[in-house]
Amino acid sequence: MDLWPENYETSWTLSKPVERQGVGLHSGKEALVRLAPSEEAGFYLSWLDSRDSPVKLDPKYARDSQLCTTLEVGSRRLATVEHLFAAIAGCGISHIHIQVSGEEVPLLDGSSIGWVEAIREAGLVPSSTPRSKPLRLVSPLVYYRGNSVITATPSEDFNLVGLIDFPQKAIGKQIMSITINPETFVREIAPARTFGFREQIEQLKESGLIQGGTLDNALVCDGDQWLNPPLRFPDEPIRHKLLDLMGDLALVGFPKAQILVYRGSHGLHTGLAKELFKACSKNFS
Repeated sequence: MDLWPENYETSWTLSKPVERQGVGLHSGKEALVRLAPSEEAGFYLSWLDSRDSPVKLDPKYARDSQLCTTLEVGSRRLATVEHLFAAIAGCGISHIHIQVSGEEVPLLDGSSIGWVEAIREAGLVPSSTPRSKPLRLVSPLVYYRGNSVITATPSEDFNLVGLIDFPQKAIGKQIMSITINPETFVREIAPARTFGFREQIEQLKESGLIQGGTLDNALVCDGDQWLNPPLRFPDEPIRHKLLDLMGDLALVGFPKAQILVYRGSHGLHTGLAKELFKACSKNFS
């Protein structure tokens, strides 16, 4: 497939299964994800070592975990789902069955582009059933978490505005505003990689996090410079923040709204997703 869908209003699934294998960011363990076609609207999840029926995902399965978004489905957990989910939803897929091994989604290169390439490899076809209706806000929503805030206001499009402000000169203050559709997602957001800070690496590793992090799958900021340039965009950090936001909204669906986020985090994003889920009328059946 050479062209992506024009918007998020039509129904698409994969034309064939595709899989990727790699190391999880935090666990450092190998894992495999297989993406398969589905005729049921929504994201369905199952484990390759289980015969249990796939579970249809929604925001109630999301858990606030440090530095990533984790799903808790019964007795099982799946960590660092955000880059994969951003790619699936961002490319316009509305029907999919996700099969996994392990407890964490592979990080690949730290962005969503590896998952986009997998989706391109499989190709998209129209699904035989319609996608769920898009969320439509009746009135604005505001969600706070400490000094961070995220707002959603009614709009005819899916617009994102992100702001970050870091003391490290290599990042500093960045702002980005973009109208999201599959084409702009693939071109402007999907390639943006996760980033971290040199002074935090040892502490995080000692806490059992970022065991699989390397200079090949994450940008590392060291004050006024990057340890592993070049950047793919001059403002790659804010683009990755918007990528994370899209991944965290994927289970509720992209709303007809303008979403503005200041100092975003996974907990902030998933909090808004749950508020959207409650506030908007949508058929998830």
